[in-house]
Amino acid sequence: MDILLGDVRSLKQKRAVVRPIVAEVRRRFPAAAVAETGGLDLHRRAEIGVAVVSSDAGNCVEVLESCERLIAGRPEIELLSARQRLFSEES
Repeated sequence: MDILLGDVRSLKQKRAVVRPIVAEVRRRFPAAAVAETGGLDLHRRAEIGVAVVSSDAGNCVEVLESCERLIAGRPEIELLSARQRLFSEES
């Protein structure tokens, strides 16, 4: 997910916004792996990646969409885009 941070003027302020978001996703979805994966040197943008492993693709999509809604609902940020990719043994 590509997010735009609100009134952030430094990387230190960025960390103060991004860390609680990542922590909340981890707390609510303990089976998901979540981390800041891009835009590390930009102070107003961040990329947050979420990974889920399941034997059911529908379950993965459900968890990823729930994570997206949780992040999009944060008032201090704007979700610019979100992309999902599914990998399976067949592909």
